[in-house]
Amino acid sequence: MLDKRGWYDLGLDHIWLPYAQMKTAPAPLPVARTQGTRIILDDGRELVDGIASWWTACHGYNHPHIREAVQRQLEIMPHVMFGGMVHEQPLKLAARLADLLPGDLERVFFTESGSVSVEVALKMAIQYWLNKGQRQRDTFVYFRGGYHGDTLGTMAISDFESGIHRKFEGLLHQHVMAALPEDEESEAALRTLLQRRAQDIAGIIVEPSVQGAGGMRFHEPEVLQRLRRLADEFSALLIFDEIFTGFGRTGAMFACEGAGVVPDIVTLSKALTGGTLPLAATVARKAVFDAFWSDDPLQALMHGPTYMGNALACAAANASLDLFQGGAPMENVAQIETSLARGLAACRDLPGVVDVRVRGAIGVVELDKIEDLNALRGAFVAKGAFIRPISSVIYLAPALTMVADDVGFLTRTIADVLRDRS
Repeated sequence: MLDKRGWYDLGLDHIWLPYAQMKTAPAPLPVARTQGTRIILDDGRELVDGIASWWTACHGYNHPHIREAVQRQLEIMPHVMFGGMVHEQPLKLAARLADLLPGDLERVFFTESGSVSVEVALKMAIQYWLNKGQRQRDTFVYFRGGYHGDTLGTMAISDFESGIHRKFEGLLHQHVMAALPEDEESEAALRTLLQRRAQDIAGIIVEPSVQGAGGMRFHEPEVLQRLRRLADEFSALLIFDEIFTGFGRTGAMFACEGAGVVPDIVTLSKALTGGTLPLAATVARKAVFDAFWSDDPLQALMHGPTYMGNALACAAANASLDLFQGGAPMENVAQIETSLARGLAACRDLPGVVDVRVRGAIGVVELDKIEDLNALRGAFVAKGAFIRPISSVIYLAPALTMVADDVGFLTRTIADVLRDRS
């Protein structure tokens, strides 16, 4: 048990928590340890984790293969700067990612967080055009319902109307929001927009297959195929933000594979290290990299995170890829999808439910509204589940190793809480 005169109460007087109004937010849960798909609280309660720590712990917590790889690396070298030096783990990881990704996505730039990987993608795209002598191309097309991060640059390409950053609307660089081209009419509207703004559009950015934090909205492969055609038609770089969808979440290793589309730049993070250490990557196709290949030092990408290519994080990522290489996580996604669809079907006719949808290891119950997010989150914890609804959506994105009984427990819990709510 925590000493209430110790680190918990003392620390709460100094910590600034994410996505929380500190004055009114309920006290955070004190976690003692994790194991498998369980979060063990300090008072001994166990919670089945329905969202894999913001979608990162794809193999569950404390996987021995990843833990042992990090321990081995710690004994050799935890970190060394990446400027002017390289070492085994990031080089090995870059080669493996290039091999796994489709097409000629072959140049990997490592960062420490997903938002920063998107920032690098934006910077890379703008400089691609700068290096080609087209200084006016500094604007991006992004999509209604999209979310790409919390930094200033990524907020500017996220949907303020449905997002959490509406306080900043009108204060950031003005990019262009459009509707996803889900049919011929919306494709024609996007084509008209691109025709009108062709001279200043640097790129198009989208979350492939699933728009995550903006509401867990799904779209079909044809959307990405249309975007690829339009990007080619108007010479815009196509950027896929696979921070949520990458590493098996939608049923393919990467969501772009399901559409047969190769983006010009892709961003990766979240499950990259199996939920153990911070790491992200921005991966570019050969043609993008070639625009920086020059005798002129000013043509180089002048960006360098202090912990770029961190040896411990890259060791964890390599160990995570070992587990994917064995095949079990991907095989289990199909079973999770079946369990989610079966279990969440019970929510369809409950009051206030407007949609139930499942894709891969993502299950969504969309409500007409959620009056009190904190109360709803607390109700799930009271029943032994950690589920964190966003906006008007209750969703599950569990570890890809979760067994059917635990998935069933989570879906029953959602149904039970919604019945109690009504």
